Amino acid sequence: MPELPEVETVRRGLTPVLAGARLSRVRINRPDLRFPFPERFVERLEGATVQRIDRRAKYLLMPLSTGETWITHLGMTGRFTLDGTLLGEFEEAAPIAGKHEHFSGCAIRDGAATRIGYADARRFGFMGLIPTDQVETHPWFAGLGPEPLGNGFSGAHLVEAFAGKKQNIKVSLLDQRIVSGLGNIYVCEALYRARISPLVAAGKVSKARLERLAAEVRNVLNDAIAAGGSTLRDFANAEGGQGYFQHRFDVYGREGEPCRGEKCTGVVARIVQGGRSTFYCPSCQKA
Repeated sequence: MPELPEVETVRRGLTPVLAGARLSRVRINRPDLRFPFPERFVERLEGATVQRIDRRAKYLLMPLSTGETWITHLGMTGRFTLDGTLLGEFEEAAPIAGKHEHFSGCAIRDGAATRIGYADARRFGFMGLIPTDQVETHPWFAGLGPEPLGNGFSGAHLVEAFAGKKQNIKVSLLDQRIVSGLGNIYVCEALYRARISPLVAAGKVSKARLERLAAEVRNVLNDAIAAGGSTLRDFANAEGGQGYFQHRFDVYGREGEPCRGEKCTGVVARIVQGGRSTFYCPSCQKA
């Protein structure tokens, strides 16, 4: 599943084309993705102007001139594509490209039209339309914790959130109520950089180590965004390109390989926590 850096990469790729653009020739070729498309979805998008593109956790949010916000979650295999810039609009609805593309339309900006498509082979993604003034209280967003790259996330926040918590720190960091948008890959990488064992109880980690962890969470996310995200299977950005941060993983997916830590002779291990694979160095990350 695309994690925060991948979704942020998509947001940045869509912004130059979609922000300020008027939507036209919208088309869907099935009634649902993971959930049904909203009622009158095509009609409600037609003619609307995308004011900007935001991200909240792993969601893309596009506030519209109609007073609604177009929400997209990419699921596991969802991807937007932008196909060239055309003079004028399509005469008919924007064409569907390929059997897995379920949405298409035109983004009209400065007299030119760019075709936008959304493909999702496994259809675990979904789209919604929510009144903009109700987004923060909507069930998808109401319980989310602070953004890991925002001002609300810090070591002090983790100290408060983890106080007395007996659950291991790895699974605790994946709790979207504590910090939003963090996924399995980058939690493994951040714990390694902070030299914290994924096995230790969250409430047992000192304030100083949580301060370092918060800093490393920011660092690994920013490094991944700078690299265009990580491509493991299906992720591609809006231009069809792939990220390359996977080539810089210190532990994720490296079971049995030597630790990359200076002077460390350990070997990367894999365990399962909360139904997810955890990769770490038992030598560097002692409980």
